[in-house]
Amino acid sequence: MLQDLLLPEIRELIVTRDEATLHETLDRWLPADVAILMAKLTDEEDLAAIKLLGGPQRARIFEYLDRPTQQRLLLSLNDADLGSLLNEMADDDRTSLLASLSPDDRSRCLDRLTAEQRALAESLLQYPADSVGRLMTPHFVCVRQHWTIQHVLDHIRLHGHDSETLNVVYVVDDNHRLIDDLRIRQLLLADPQRRIEHLMDSNCISLRAGDEKRSAVEVFRRYDRTALPVVDVTGRLLGIVTIDDVLDIAESAATKDMQKLGGLEALDASYADTPLLTLVRKRAVWLIVLFLGEMLTATAMGYFEEEIAKAVVLALFVPLIISSGGNSGSQAATLIVRAFALGEIQLRDWWSVLRRELASGFLLGLVLGAIGFSRIALWSTFSTIYGPHWLLIAVAVGLSLIGIVLWGCLAGAMIPFGLKCAGIDPATSSAPFVATFVDVTGLVIYFSVAIVVLRGTLL
Repeated sequence: MLQDLLLPEIRELIVTRDEATLHETLDRWLPADVAILMAKLTDEEDLAAIKLLGGPQRARIFEYLDRPTQQRLLLSLNDADLGSLLNEMADDDRTSLLASLSPDDRSRCLDRLTAEQRALAESLLQYPADSVGRLMTPHFVCVRQHWTIQHVLDHIRLHGHDSETLNVVYVVDDNHRLIDDLRIRQLLLADPQRRIEHLMDSNCISLRAGDEKRSAVEVFRRYDRTALPVVDVTGRLLGIVTIDDVLDIAESAATKDMQKLGGLEALDASYADTPLLTLVRKRAVWLIVLFLGEMLTATAMGYFEEEIAKAVVLALFVPLIISSGGNSGSQAATLIVRAFALGEIQLRDWWSVLRRELASGFLLGLVLGAIGFSRIALWSTFSTIYGPHWLLIAVAVGLSLIGIVLWGCLAGAMIPFGLKCAGIDPATSSAPFVATFVDVTGLVIYFSVAIVVLRGTLL
């Protein structure tokens, strides 16, 4: 990568403290690319680079650094550099960073802000950690409906420099309640003498400051917006949320869901930044639960000990049987959890999902049952491994597979519904958990079917 070629030059500029050339060199790069380069520097080098850089450029680069690096640099900066950096940061990024600090470190950072910036930071930190209010920035352009287009354009030129985005301007009334939003394209193409009210359609989509962050992802996706206004319960415009923050939330939510589906507690940081003991603890809890659950498999097999002793051949198919049920359950759970996350289904859809999984589970079981039956029949034409009653054994295995796969699909689909109904994240119904549950119950189905089919012969 080009960053690797530039790395020796940057290191030399840091060592020689050539601030002017460092600025000139990094100005040719986007802040996100500079952040990648800085990740390859040592702790001492990136601290020196941050101190040498200044103004908005330093803040933009800092915002793209990973959270542990940001925290380390903040605690290493002197008060002057710390205040300069924090005052230049975007409000939403600064709020997220301050929220991740300890109370003492957060207090020190707040003390370094100007009075205006501190009041703003404290107001944003008052919102719940998982709320839209934590994502918003109060820097936007708002206008009045009786203004002319020319008036609005003049207003944007005068006050738009600090706005998070100029793609949209917001129309408010005398009480600062949101009335409508207008794309900048509408303003640029309209007659300068027309009034704003003539362009309005009063069809404005907004978020509530108290809404959960994850709910904003669905709103952005549904309405294909790059920014959305945030209002309070009375409809007063408080700020805006932009798509870059929502994409971060979507990525974080998807990552946590995947981790839960994999059978572990969601990590609070990235895999590389999670301490070893924390990583072990978050994985061990579910492993212990699953291990204890799998112990019930031995209990179930012990219950059918006499049948296994009479027909040892039945034990040959236990791995086949339980894996088929566990796999089908894991598939169903993954599909339903993801459908919940995307808003494709709701709790009221349980009956529809149940019917679909009933049909799909039966058809999938029929396919696997036919393969299992054919496998035993084929092997019996070349060997006597399954004995003279191979046909009944094949029937027992085939019917068991139909029942177990059907049961796995139903269990995998309904467990997430049960968890969501209880107010628990459906992703908690991890694939290993569903597989373990279906394994145990699958053995009961298998041996029960075998007892009925083989009664009077092997049993």
